[in-house]
Amino acid sequence: MITQLRGILLESTPLMAVVEAAGVGYEVHVPITTAERLPGSGKECVLFIHAVYREDSQTLYGFAERSDRDFFRLLIEKVSGIGPKIAVTILSRMSVETLKSAIAQGDVALLSKCPGIGRKTAERVVIELKDKVFAAGVGLGTSAVAASGTSAGAAGSSAFQDAVSSLVILGYKPADADKMARQALTALGGEASTEALLKRALNG
Repeated sequence: MITQLRGILLESTPLMAVVEAAGVGYEVHVPITTAERLPGSGKECVLFIHAVYREDSQTLYGFAERSDRDFFRLLIEKVSGIGPKIAVTILSRMSVETLKSAIAQGDVALLSKCPGIGRKTAERVVIELKDKVFAAGVGLGTSAVAASGTSAGAAGSSAFQDAVSSLVILGYKPADADKMARQALTALGGEASTEALLKRALNG
């Protein structure tokens, strides 16, 4: 079972990456939240892998952080009606920390805005995962996208969540607010304050 893949990034799109390791090119399906943190082509990267083996196919799903992969596994293993493709779509829309926060708060309205999820499925997500999202190992942000260490792994900070909430209050859609705050966090680092994250997110 492949659980981690380290190699040279040959190419990438918003939902796919090709990584060469030991002379073999691996096609890996990734959420947008991982794709936007990949290094440039020709550079080394590390992805945490969930492999799906079927009689007629072998599919790899890759994530920037172990916590992202663990949350992906919770979605597909614990929530009826959510398979790998829908789970990748969900993780493409919002970061794991924002999704976990929504689940913990029972925010069905926010979850149902993710493509592929209706209100009933969103309710199942809350019911099935509310007690599991902060279980040991699920909330750890161990990032290894690039050998350089560039990471948004500190996205679980209260400053990040406060920045997302503030952007939503200002009128931004939750998914857009999440993306803007993550980009600001990547640029400024995990110790950035809410004010600094907001300023960076709003000024680009």
